[in-house]
Formats: sequence, C-alpha cells, structure tokens
Amino acid sequence: MATPVGRIEKEFLFKAIYDERLPVMYIKDGNEYAFTLECPAGEELIFNSDKPLAKIKNNSRLPLLFNYRGQVIDFTIDILTVKDDSITCKIPDILYKNLDRNFLRVGAPSDMKILFTFCGDRYNLAFPRVMEYEQITNEDMARNMDPHNLSGLMKQIKSLLSKFADGYRIINFKDKKPETTEERIVSETGKALFIPSTADFIPKVDPYPKKRIITEELFKRYLESTGIGTIYLDDNCARFLKYKFDNGIYSDAWVPILFHEYVIGYIHIWIDKQGRLPFDFSVLDHVYQYAKILAFALKENGYFEHGKVENEPFAGRVLDISASGLLFACPLGTVLLSTILIDSELTVIIETPNRTINVIAKIVRRFKDKSAGYFGCRFMNIEPEDTRFLFEHLYGRQIDAADTAFLAGQV
Repeated sequence: MATPVGRIEKEFLFKAIYDERLPVMYIKDGNEYAFTLECPAGEELIFNSDKPLAKIKNNSRLPLLFNYRGQVIDFTIDILTVKDDSITCKIPDILYKNLDRNFLRVGAPSDMKILFTFCGDRYNLAFPRVMEYEQITNEDMARNMDPHNLSGLMKQIKSLLSKFADGYRIINFKDKKPETTEERIVSETGKALFIPSTADFIPKVDPYPKKRIITEELFKRYLESTGIGTIYLDDNCARFLKYKFDNGIYSDAWVPILFHEYVIGYIHIWIDKQGRLPFDFSVLDHVYQYAKILAFALKENGYFEHGKVENEPFAGRVLDISASGLLFACPLGTVLLSTILIDSELTVIIETPNRTINVIAKIVRRFKDKSAGYFGCRFMNIEPEDTRFLFEHLYGRQIDAADTAFLAGQV
C-alpha cells in the first residue's frame, strides 16, 4: 500500500533529487518528459524540462514520479507558472512510497473520454450512513436458508443465536432510532462493539484485515466526541464495563446489520450466566454472517425498493490514469461525494478514437481538500488486450518483458 513520506524524509528526497540530478518523470498524450530540479527545494520548486511544455498551463496539476535507489516515489504538483521549458510550482504536501504500482500515473490524454456508472442498484435510505460500502450478494446465504421466507429465516437465526448466547435481540433502526451509547457508536462507525469479558476490557486490537470491531482507542475517541475530557476517558471506560458486569452481563456483542453504506440495525447478544465460556471471535464471525443474511433477505423481499434511485452515468474530473487504475475528483457539495465509498464498484467506459474499453473499477482510496473529493480506483476485470492498448496509448510505447509486474495487475 502507498505510504506517505514523513517531513524529514521528504526534505532528504528533494535534496537528493537536486544533488544527484535525478530525473522526475511526467507523461502526457504519449510523450515522456524528464524534469530536473534547477535549485535546492524551498517553499517552491523550479523544474526544467528536457522538451518544450507547450500544452501545460498555469494552475494545472501534474502527477510526477522518480526512482531513488530502487524505491519508486510519486507526488502531484500545483503549477504556479510555466515559461518555455521551465515550471515553477508549490512544494507538494505529500510524497508517496511503497507504491502498489510500477508505472507513472499520467494525465488523461486529450482524446480520451471517461464515464462512470455505479455497479448494481443505488439507494437513498433513512438509516444511519457510514463511510464504507458493504457488498451484499446471494453468496452470503447459507444453503438451508430461504431469503424469500423472512419469518422462517428470522426463526432460524434466533435458534442459531440461542446456541451460544443466553440472550439476544434483533433491532431495526426503522422502528427504533439509536439512543444508547452502544447503539450510537455502532450506528456511527458501522463496526461491532465486541466485549468478550465485561470484567476485563474492550479489545485493543482489531484482528480483521477489513476492520470490523470498535477497539478501546475507537471507543475512547467516541466518548471524547460526546464531550468527555481526555483525563476522564479511562474512568468512563471502566465505569461502562463495571455497569454491565454489575447488572449481570458477563460477555456482550453488538453487531451492525449493514446494507451498502447504511446501518439498518444490529444484532445484540449477551451472556448473563456465570461460568459460561465468553464470546470469542468465532462467535463474532457467525453473528456477522447472520447480519449479512438478514440484509440480503430484506433486499430480496423489497424492503429497500422505496429508496432506490436512478443510476445514471456521470463524468468525474479525471486527474490521472495508469493502465491499471485512475484518480478522479468531484466538487464538494455534490451528492456523489457521500455515495462513492471505499469498496464501491463502478463501471468505467474509456473512449478513445481507436477503441472503447469497458471495465469494473473498485474504489480503494478517498480523500478531500477544500475544493473537491478525490477517489482512487483500481481496474478489476480489464481484458489483457485492453491493458495492452491502454498501456501503449498512455505511455507511447509497447509493453515489453520488463512490464510483466504491471500485467499482473499492480496499480
């Protein structure tokens, strides 16, 4: 995964670019430019190009890349002025290393048109919304469960919950808005509040690759957001657990029911009999699976149909593109900003004079500044011949043996 470079390392790298005359690469419309730093880096950078820069304008942004002793590093510059073969720009805030890609992102060629459409259905629902996307498919269903028999499915799930919990509840936020601390933190984070033992502590580490539990640190951040002072956080955590223990709850879990970017409710399970084994992560895995089954069954029974919205193509402002992904932007204030989430999938149509490419892209990165939201996509199912064409169209050269890592799908 791309890692931001620290301040001291950034200063060192720009010093190396100047001292060692390292070429900084930029590609546009199949033309490759090599920039060299004219003077030591300050608040501004002055680059000289090895060829004229007729098509580069003031106030534009350029994605650049350089290689420092085998480490590929990239960054984006905001141009202040262009004169002949010289560029003056602001020093970038962030440099990235440990890239998952081996090739320079380039500005979208002038003869390329790119349109996006959301994959599958989209919804506008009156449930708490989180900033991650949960894909719900038929594959989540167990073989012996019928998603179209909702009442029968609920009985099956309740029977399964009773095998490892003394008590359980399944709550729909349509009928009950989040009120308690547990409900609010689950609905605001989209993660499970998992307390194996109320006599101990909230887990400090989330073991899941795609984070799904509320750690002690996250719980304290939530308490802070409610106005509790930093010096009182440990005491409040202890009292929160003690209250449960004193009221006979010895193991506790609140698992969100997620549908797309919405928290539509939760499953609450607990142990109130002393001597029984506490919940472990295998129990949590089972309850998460039941929550996914419930969400899919609700969809199949038309529960969300009233909130379905028309899925029309849109044209994001493409900032840069490689043969395995792209970065685009949408202005702040647009509805799209709240619906394009990590793990969302988009259908991307890339039109050029000689070829039209249809590809699925997954959102792998999102961030924003004062003017726009930015979304990094990875192409998921691009055909080899489309990869080859896109590579040659972007970089102005044919793929050779040195590019095999790229063909393996790196972004």
